[in-house]
Amino acid sequence: MGRALELAYQAADADEVPVGAILVRDHQIIAAASNQRQMLKDPTAHAEMVAITQAAAAVGDWRLEKTTLYVTLEPCPMCAGAIVQSRIPRVVFGASDPKAGAVVSLYELLSDKRLNHQSEVAGGVLAERCGRVLTEFFASKRALGKK
Repeated sequence: MGRALELAYQAADADEVPVGAILVRDHQIIAAASNQRQMLKDPTAHAEMVAITQAAAAVGDWRLEKTTLYVTLEPCPMCAGAIVQSRIPRVVFGASDPKAGAVVSLYELLSDKRLNHQSEVAGGVLAERCGRVLTEFFASKRALGKK
């Protein structure tokens, strides 16, 4: 989670919403990304989505079995859907997202038995630090009068 937090701070420095994600397989990072929506002008360029794309390229398969996704913020519905589709077996997240969280907050997509895949979930890892980077980012935006 420490590496994902570093990526979140880098995203903030680039004026992106500060979320970082890494994918680990066999104790090695196979993908590392932060939000890139502003840079890529792409609404789907969430940290998780970018990391999943990188990981699939790295392993040469869309199935990301035997991996763990670490992300600083609870995944949204789009990202949770991509986690299900890529068969990621374990997800560890930092801060909960009461407005858009699709893992435990608003929805529980990763444990929904109606779907073809479920993931083991661990939430709240370094939650205070993961939440603080987001709080500080949006506070600075409000102070500047920007969205």
